[in-house]
Amino acid sequence: MTVKAWRERFSEDGLKGFSNVRPGRGRKPSIPAGKVEEVVRLTLQETPPGETHWSCRSMAARAGVSPATVQRIWSARGLQPHRVQTFKLSNDPRFEEKLVDVVGLYLNPPESAIVLCMDEKSQIQALDRTQPSLPIKPGRAGTMTHDYKRNGTTTLFAALDVLTGSVIGQCLPRHRHVEFLKFLRTIDREVPKRLGVHLILDNYATHNHPNVRSWLAQHPRFELHFTPTSSSWLNMVEIFFSQLTDKAIRRGIFHSVPALIDAIETYLASHNENPEPFQWSATAEQILEKVRRGRVTLNAITS
Repeated sequence: MTVKAWRERFSEDGLKGFSNVRPGRGRKPSIPAGKVEEVVRLTLQETPPGETHWSCRSMAARAGVSPATVQRIWSARGLQPHRVQTFKLSNDPRFEEKLVDVVGLYLNPPESAIVLCMDEKSQIQALDRTQPSLPIKPGRAGTMTHDYKRNGTTTLFAALDVLTGSVIGQCLPRHRHVEFLKFLRTIDREVPKRLGVHLILDNYATHNHPNVRSWLAQHPRFELHFTPTSSSWLNMVEIFFSQLTDKAIRRGIFHSVPALIDAIETYLASHNENPEPFQWSATAEQILEKVRRGRVTLNAITS
């Protein structure tokens, strides 16, 4: 009987209309459309008293439906009140100029030169746990205490080679212009003399210290390219710092600063044995268009 009904429907409506459910057939909605619109409106335009955002249970109590219904309505419309994303639009008056300069180095690196993304990861803490940790075993994750003991800090100066992915790194106790000059000398020793050096770095005050400018004047193969203010995402060495933190520092137990430095240097050596470069794909035009849309949205909110 089912096949017979299908054949009759095909003879009446053809293949195009065959897939459409006829009016009055199919499962009836259990939640009125008005109730769905109310949940969506409350989610987008209001917040619960004394709170910053809705949960499934608070919305269910407010709208008079079940938490599962609220979750289905939110999922169908891509609403996630519990999540928030951060952003920062740079107010640098030379934002476009600096952006084009840095992205140009990523996408079209100069010949007979090396492009290095350089930054300092400061105040890396040597944290020791107050009680011994337990190793991972079947059925139980590894454990460590939530509290810790501080055993000092170090600062990692790192320069990422955009072409190869290798990293020149050096741990120093502080991050003044004195340490920055010491790291510049390290780069000068490790990079072949025949190559120019293009350094991408932020606007930290030590990078423009008079002693630094004097040293750069005596080493003309070094050229500094500054990222716009509030635009650390433009420096690819930040990706390396994120990986270092996740893989070697966050879960580490360090009884002293030398132990922390040893762990960082071990990770650097392991990384440089088989480095993989990060691929930059966004053009300056694409980024600028996204920034323009962000500014339009901000202006609409603040006006």
